[in-house]
Amino acid sequence: MGKFSFKAIGKALIYGEHDGFVKMVMDEKTEDLLGVHMIGPHVTDLISEAGLALVLNASPWEIAHTIHPHPSLSEIMGEAALAVEGKQIHS
Repeated sequence: MGKFSFKAIGKALIYGEHDGFVKMVMDEKTEDLLGVHMIGPHVTDLISEAGLALVLNASPWEIAHTIHPHPSLSEIMGEAALAVEGKQIHS
């Protein structure tokens, strides 16, 4: 499991809406993405990336290394994926 808070996402701070998080639940053995929990600003804009990751059976590494521009709220998806292995950048 990897969880990351909007409090460390620059775009959320710019919006003044930094409450919330994204949590990715992965199978420890297969690294299959089992689900994504999102609470926070504009998370409906992030659902497509989570859905695509599920369809493509993306690993945390693949999600983390997808382009997430800065500043953007989508950075939280990469950070949550990195957090699966404790490698988040902006914690």
